[in-house]
Amino acid sequence: MMLSAIFGGLSFATKLTWASAPAGLQSRSDSEYTSNVAHSMNVTNCPGYTLGHLIESQHGLTAQLSLAGTPCDAFGKDIVDLTIEVTYQSQTTLHVKIYDTADQQFAIPESVIERPPPPAESFAGSSDLVFNYDSSPFAFWITRRSDQDAMPVFDTRITSLPPTPIPPFNSSDPRTAFDGFPLVFEDQYLQIASALPHGTNIYGLGEVIASSGFRRDIGTDGGVGTIQALWARDIADPMDDNLYGSHPIYLEHRFNETTNKSLSSGVLLLSSAGSDIFLQTPQNAKVSLIEYRMIGGILDFYFFSGPTDAEVIAQYGAIIGYPMWQPAWGFGFHLCKWGYVNISEDIANIAAMRAANIPLEVQWNDIDLYHAFRLFTTDPVTFPAQEFHQLIEQLAANHQHFIPIVDAGVAVAVNETDVYYPFSEGIAKDTFIKNPDGSPYIGQVWPGYTVWPDWFGPNTLAWWTEALRNWTVLGVNFSGVWLDMNEPSSFCQGSCGTGANFSALPPKSVVGRVEVGYPECYNETQWGPSGNMTINGTSTNSCTPAGGTIETLSERGLGAGSELNVNLTNPPYTIHNGRIWCFTQSIVCPPSNQGALSTKTIATNASHHGGYVEIDVHNMFGMMQEKATHLALRSIYEGKRPFLISRSTFPSSGRWTGHWLGDNYSKWQYMYLSIQGILQFQIYQIPMVGADTCGFHGNADEELCNRWMQLSAFTPFYRNHNIYGAIPQEPYRWDSVADASRIAIAARYSMLPYWYTLFANASTNGLPPVRALFYEFPDEPELFKVDRQWLIGRDILVTPALTPGVTTVDGIFPSRGTVIWRDWWTHAVVDAVPGANTTLSAPISHINVHIRDSSILLLHKEPAYTIYETRQGPYSLLVSLNKQGTALGNAYIDDGESYPPGANRTLNFFASSGELEIQSKGEYTTVQKLETISILGVQLPTTVTLNSEEVGGWTYNAANEELVVEGLYIELDAAQTILSWK
Repeated sequence: MMLSAIFGGLSFATKLTWASAPAGLQSRSDSEYTSNVAHSMNVTNCPGYTLGHLIESQHGLTAQLSLAGTPCDAFGKDIVDLTIEVTYQSQTTLHVKIYDTADQQFAIPESVIERPPPPAESFAGSSDLVFNYDSSPFAFWITRRSDQDAMPVFDTRITSLPPTPIPPFNSSDPRTAFDGFPLVFEDQYLQIASALPHGTNIYGLGEVIASSGFRRDIGTDGGVGTIQALWARDIADPMDDNLYGSHPIYLEHRFNETTNKSLSSGVLLLSSAGSDIFLQTPQNAKVSLIEYRMIGGILDFYFFSGPTDAEVIAQYGAIIGYPMWQPAWGFGFHLCKWGYVNISEDIANIAAMRAANIPLEVQWNDIDLYHAFRLFTTDPVTFPAQEFHQLIEQLAANHQHFIPIVDAGVAVAVNETDVYYPFSEGIAKDTFIKNPDGSPYIGQVWPGYTVWPDWFGPNTLAWWTEALRNWTVLGVNFSGVWLDMNEPSSFCQGSCGTGANFSALPPKSVVGRVEVGYPECYNETQWGPSGNMTINGTSTNSCTPAGGTIETLSERGLGAGSELNVNLTNPPYTIHNGRIWCFTQSIVCPPSNQGALSTKTIATNASHHGGYVEIDVHNMFGMMQEKATHLALRSIYEGKRPFLISRSTFPSSGRWTGHWLGDNYSKWQYMYLSIQGILQFQIYQIPMVGADTCGFHGNADEELCNRWMQLSAFTPFYRNHNIYGAIPQEPYRWDSVADASRIAIAARYSMLPYWYTLFANASTNGLPPVRALFYEFPDEPELFKVDRQWLIGRDILVTPALTPGVTTVDGIFPSRGTVIWRDWWTHAVVDAVPGANTTLSAPISHINVHIRDSSILLLHKEPAYTIYETRQGPYSLLVSLNKQGTALGNAYIDDGESYPPGANRTLNFFASSGELEIQSKGEYTTVQKLETISILGVQLPTTVTLNSEEVGGWTYNAANEELVVEGLYIELDAAQTILSWK
């Protein structure tokens, strides 16, 4: 092995050879598409299916479905014989799988996403979800055993759906018509629909930035409905379009206006097929509906009974896998910029953060790091190997960390003298995606001509692990990895490098690029490029005092690998794959380029090991890269938890990675939109999520960055990152932003034990760390659309300022007056308006955070510069009593880094009747002591005792009814500790 070759040097000669197609691969191009089927392009006459040969078991049933009449061949060839399997997976989960009996359609292999085994006990008679069916025409519906009179959770009966035909709800798009609702199962088109309660509350189905907000538009209350395409693509955060990831899971929060009670359920269609999912309420219809239209695969449904929203999310996690364990340092503040063009800028930036006393946990580098944009290299001139290694070692010595970018595409060696080991070794080990003829599929990304790993290949994981390990041997001792461009993204159409002169296409260059555009209400023509809030004492806010009009951006088995007469490139049904962003011109491509599945990505007829083709597996590329990278890091850093952040995701990605919300904009609107993204990914079981703070595209200004740095401090993943050519936006660049950042980061680090416990619960039970308000207060309809606030766990409410030029913010306090909410900063009780907005003071550099009553929070008393230093300091305890004088809480403690997690300690806190009890269990030794206890909502005591011994050193604030006991030295490893006040 020539380790120096990883730097992309040109000093060694190597002969490149192309590996042949694997045995058994049926390589085909679209020139071989010779279908004899005339597609009707209409489902009106599709006959549906008839059920027969039913066999019941203790776990469910199996039956055959036979085409009930003449094939309609609407958008493919009707499959005559289907099999349905119904499994009562648990008390709360029902699995319904409909597939072609011949098993030719693509289904996600267990090796890619592991699912639970069949249940060991029978739930058929006790599950809250009940499978019901009609035999002819076949239809099924799912009801609740506990609420049998309610409308079904899912109902495919044609009699339950609105009458058809229904004309297009978008007159310019005939695909938005509903010609009929039969079950359609063809080789390239599947369709199934379910009735929903009129105007019900639907969340999920992404990844998307929805103009309707976190709650999806279902076509009622003036809405136009939703068309959610699922096809992973590289696109700069448009509205109402498909984005980087695909998540065919929705949560329904169903409110009964008669009982004023809510029940929640969830539906997962586990499929990687390109899809359209419609949410619509036809005119004059008494019900709403959801319809799935897929261009391949099978129907693999999981139904979750909840009945709470958090339980639905947890039940989904039990199927696809709970989120990965996060290292404690991952909750620190991360900093990056595309445009740290040399090591000197890294060094200066790290020093400036330290000088400003703004905690910096992780320094990142974008593609500037690479030599000629090649993976697993560093530029020998701008990032000299020895100096860069020394920088990383210095970070580590200061308990800080380094994360580099790793793109998806691997550069092609330009000639026989170009030694680039990841490419040549990949060719030798047959690890790359291929053309139908077995030659490497060659597209284009930053380094020029590019190939992509085939994650189905038997050698790919070992090759990928070796490449990452070699990078560390050469001095790039990363603490984690940032995966980007893994939809995957390609800058050309098709295998544009096949037969090309590789040396004729140089790496892309961004030198001289200048980013334009500023946040709403900042006029750069008038005020120049500084982005300052004031210039010579004059405000630069060009909007009205109330914030003005905010700019709005709007826009609306082996499978095909072994099937004949299948159109791989242009399936007869065209999903609503959205507009394409032309990166090089920063413009929207013309309409003629919209919708093509292969635009700016790998062509859909590209071939994978095992006989799979891209059209069936495209949506899983990112997840499979995440899985491979996670496993690689566990091998390289044995015994340590990996840390990954990735762009393209799919069900089960959370087992392997976190996510950032992609290439957003330095706009106030996008700061607000980041909240719905964070809430979405809690549903998707990828809780470690956050936005590019202060925005990626365009230029930030002081006020926006001030507010955004504070907002993101109360979200799981906290990183500031912006684009090449934009003005710098590190938090030390403006004094007010530096001040806001110090305040917010101190609060974040203080809360770390609470965050850490929430994520431990996510990794063990699937419960979401960040929650919409209605998750905790499900029977309050005024909360169902709230996405400008959120809860951290059940106990912390965050209400950020989201518009420029304001000094107040409106927020609702859930519970309609039954809960006491206290200010995080002052501990004062909020005089909240029940069931409506309350106006709160929000001067610059202040974010409103409130504590719920009945809560007990373990905190770090002395937040420090790094997470390590913070964890070395003492603890404090914050108790917020309710009107009855009670509260409870818990905390999970371990070493913050071991994988698998080892010794740990669980603390349970109970307060009632003037007494606080701490119960401690576990094997982990907690060296740090509990030094301060603050109790809110108590009357002035006369005595305070700790384990029956009277203590001094306590104070009382009558205005806040706050008792503060300091100078304690409580051992948290003690089985029981009791503090009393009388």
